[in-house]
Amino acid sequence: MTAASPTPSGDPLLAAKLSVPPVVPGLVARRRLLDRLTKGTNGPLTLVTGPAGAGKTTAVASWAQQGTVPGPVVWVTPDREDSPRVFWAHVLEAFRRRLLLPDGGTGLPPAGDGAGRALLIRFAAALEGLAEPVVLVVDGLDKAPGREVAAGLQFLVDHAGPALRLLLTSRVDPLLPLHRYRAEGRLCELRGAELAFTPREAAALLRGHGLAPGAEVVAALTRRTEGWAAGLRLCALAGQRSGDPAGFARSYLASEQAVADYLLAEVLDAQPAAARELLARTSVLDQIHPELADALTGRADAELILDRLVRDNCFVQPVAGTRWFRVHPLFAGVLHARLRSRWPGLEPVLHRRAARWFAAAGQLPETLVHAAAAGDWPYAAGEAVRQLLAGRLLAGLDEGRIDAVFSGMPAEVPGAEAALVTAARLLARHDAAAARRWVLRAERRVRHRGAGAGPEVRLTLALLRLLLAPHGAGSGAEAAARRTAELMAEVPAYRLKEHPEIEALRCHGRACALLASGRPDEARAAFEETVRACTGEATHLVRHAAWGRLALAEAVRGELTAAADHAARAHGVAERQGIPEDRRSGAGQLALATVACERCDFATARHHLALAAEYADTGADPVLRAERAVVVSRTELAHGRWAAASAVLDEAGPQPPGWPAGRLAVARSAAALARGDPAAALAVLHRPGPPGGGRAAVPGDASRAVALALAHLAAGRPARALRLVAAADASPAPDLPDRVRIRLLRARAAVLAGDRPTARVLLGEALDAAAPEQLRLPFAEAGPWLRHLLRDLPPPAARWLTAGPPGRPAGPVLVEALSGREREVLAYAARMMSNEEIAAALHLSVNTVKTHLRSVYRKLGTSRRRDAVERCRELHLL
Repeated sequence: MTAASPTPSGDPLLAAKLSVPPVVPGLVARRRLLDRLTKGTNGPLTLVTGPAGAGKTTAVASWAQQGTVPGPVVWVTPDREDSPRVFWAHVLEAFRRRLLLPDGGTGLPPAGDGAGRALLIRFAAALEGLAEPVVLVVDGLDKAPGREVAAGLQFLVDHAGPALRLLLTSRVDPLLPLHRYRAEGRLCELRGAELAFTPREAAALLRGHGLAPGAEVVAALTRRTEGWAAGLRLCALAGQRSGDPAGFARSYLASEQAVADYLLAEVLDAQPAAARELLARTSVLDQIHPELADALTGRADAELILDRLVRDNCFVQPVAGTRWFRVHPLFAGVLHARLRSRWPGLEPVLHRRAARWFAAAGQLPETLVHAAAAGDWPYAAGEAVRQLLAGRLLAGLDEGRIDAVFSGMPAEVPGAEAALVTAARLLARHDAAAARRWVLRAERRVRHRGAGAGPEVRLTLALLRLLLAPHGAGSGAEAAARRTAELMAEVPAYRLKEHPEIEALRCHGRACALLASGRPDEARAAFEETVRACTGEATHLVRHAAWGRLALAEAVRGELTAAADHAARAHGVAERQGIPEDRRSGAGQLALATVACERCDFATARHHLALAAEYADTGADPVLRAERAVVVSRTELAHGRWAAASAVLDEAGPQPPGWPAGRLAVARSAAALARGDPAAALAVLHRPGPPGGGRAAVPGDASRAVALALAHLAAGRPARALRLVAAADASPAPDLPDRVRIRLLRARAAVLAGDRPTARVLLGEALDAAAPEQLRLPFAEAGPWLRHLLRDLPPPAARWLTAGPPGRPAGPVLVEALSGREREVLAYAARMMSNEEIAAALHLSVNTVKTHLRSVYRKLGTSRRRDAVERCRELHLL
């Protein structure tokens, strides 16, 4: 351990301080670091900095033993107790031991704190005379005493000539003119980010300790430790002792005792008391702002403390381009544990202070997170409503995070605000029945409060009422929309400007209510108004839903080309803006299913029905649920499956009065006629709707009149049928399918009366009306008499009809190109590999593989892996 030459104080020199540290077992050969050090030591100065346990010494020692070094490596490890004279004595002795300096050639450092200028001059001159480069490694320069050591090293860098290659490791930047060396191109730096282990390197380290966790576990562990070498190694050592190494890695937390002990001893306990308290109190934060830190500590110098912690590599890093700081997650966990043990009961107080600070800064999500953590639910709900949270939730903004915050709110929290937040959360999840109950509770609380309810509370209540109107929560959509607009005028203008989704939702709610109440023409104009109101990122989801419902309203009216175009726009918005699959609407797909069904392209209709079924609102929204049942029923009827057609209509369940109930009633009547039961067809059209809702269909509606006429004609009452047809024809602007069916009904009556010339004219009018939209379904449902009458027409008149649907689906079928990653996943799936095997082969998580497969199924219109593989082979994609 000792050398023959003493230090200036007479103490022996320690050989361990002059030796390259041995490489630890299980070392990972990190070629990228070795190459960087080799390149760096081609120049005069290489600096390796990083926090405790970052692997600085290991990286340099590994390079000294395994890398491509430019010449002999001289190693010195200083101690905090060393004086500058002792440091330089060790440096000189290290050179002598490598026979790079003659014994006594430069002399010992003189008495005093420094190395002595004369000695440095002689030392630099000796180095300048070396025939080959030599690397001086000072490992842990931050432990070297005082400025004198740094000044001496600077002198050597500037005057020792090109033979000296200085390599320094340190937790902090040394007191050297690094800015000048950078500008001159004489400095190579390796920082903590470069020392961090990559997932591949982390996997190699774990394998070196006899562990073999999967790629998903390695990725999670690397994220958790942020590649921190000491954390990974401590995990590996603990994994060796564990009976379930992979399970240990999955559950590895900052509270792991070995990590906590290391960070407490090496980092936290080395800090001044003020820094320790600041770090503990701010451990309740994800990121630290100096002013917020001042608020939590009662200090005024938090920024100075944080800057010093960054400079000292104490696991605190600045967030680029901001005044914010972040703490390494493992260190943050240790700090949080220290807070709870050292200051019990303080954590809720700190969260409450943080909530107020974030509220004053206008940062709603963080406000809610900290208010919830403090258990201050009335404040959290009050801020949420004051900041118009309902609009953000229903527009899909911050939905997951906000919903998670309020998932722990007890049902008994008082106040209208808590009830409104709960209602908005439920409605965002398409649970209209539960949302309605909470809206009623909020109404009672607002009435009890009286004039004390603020404009944001009343606006949120009115908006939720409006959005619930299509679900049977009440009538008077126009009045609700007007009331919402009036209350918007009472809210500060700057706040509404920050929330364009409120106006977009108001327009959309009105449009949906109009459609549900059986006013599709007005609904179409209202949906167009909604699209115009959707400005900016906050309204992407509303625009997507509005385009889809506009397409559905047009498809039902027989405007098939426009419907297909607007459905494509709905899909385009979702794809371009990255709207998550679980937030998308099925309206556009239902519109395309309706278009295909009306054109008798039932295979394409089934394709879009399957896609629509994947979206939550298809089963939750009364209009969409009814329309899906209608289209499925008509496709079943087209294949002669009358029982199945009736069953799917029954499964749609009870509907609120208005358009959905009317559509279902007409479809049930068609199913009854198909099975030869005109009495049932008539009965279903006269059956009362839900309690208080009147008939199942809107009286005087052209579709209902046509359905009644068809039933009476089938029952042998043509005169009554014609009276109903006349009434339907006289109704204002009947839909295209109704206009075509009216002509066909009159043509059939003419055939029954033996008036074939009139029948041919009426059939020609029906064909002319239907041809631009390729509307075939009314003709397909008309019956055998139509085929005989078609023979009387010139061939060109009905060629588009008798040719059947085109080879490709009419309208833009939304078949998207598979991404490169999706094709890779499918290629592995074609080899009968499991999801876990695919994940390991592609270095993905199993959940990511499942997501890619769901996307493949959606794009190819399949629901099983085997069908997707076969489809891709047909398309030559595999």
